[in-house]
Amino acid sequence: MGKDGQPKHRLQLRLPSANVQVQPAAFGTEPLRIVEYAERLFIQGSRELGIHARSFDRVAVVFDRDEHLTCHAALERAAALNGRLENDENVKVPFEAVVSVPCSELWLLLHFEDVFAPLHRDEAAARLRAHLPGYAKGQGSHWAATRDRVEEAKRRAVELTGAEHTAWDGTQPYTDMHGLVHGLLNLKDQAA
Repeated sequence: MGKDGQPKHRLQLRLPSANVQVQPAAFGTEPLRIVEYAERLFIQGSRELGIHARSFDRVAVVFDRDEHLTCHAALERAAALNGRLENDENVKVPFEAVVSVPCSELWLLLHFEDVFAPLHRDEAAARLRAHLPGYAKGQGSHWAATRDRVEEAKRRAVELTGAEHTAWDGTQPYTDMHGLVHGLLNLKDQAA
């Protein structure tokens, strides 16, 4: 953490904190609940979180496929909201689902190795620990160990996109994280 309490990687990239709000889903980790929470935060805001209603230019909801039963419903709801909500400047806002199959550990694992065959989230975490000893879900300290490998991870993630590898499938490894990371890194360029 930096002196201002923000993660160092945001400071290293010079990302303005006003542009990015990361909020854990208060309604639980089920994908549909994550989408509903993001929609509610966008529409109503949150005084306690310092989020003003309709103050965003883009909304991205990030969730794992795992064995969640509401993944398809969450993808459908996010697609239905995409470009239909207006922000406080009366501009239509992209609302995107960023999904990893089976789990977010896949994105980190792609920084170190190719993954083309289906794997369980426990296997993904175990393989990741071979590259990041002591890895635990929810830790925020992986940027330093992975930042020099982001382009390789993006290349591998793009290789997973196609007819067989989709967020909808649920068995083949897949992630949209490369698009989100690309967008965040572009914020740095826009701020410079």
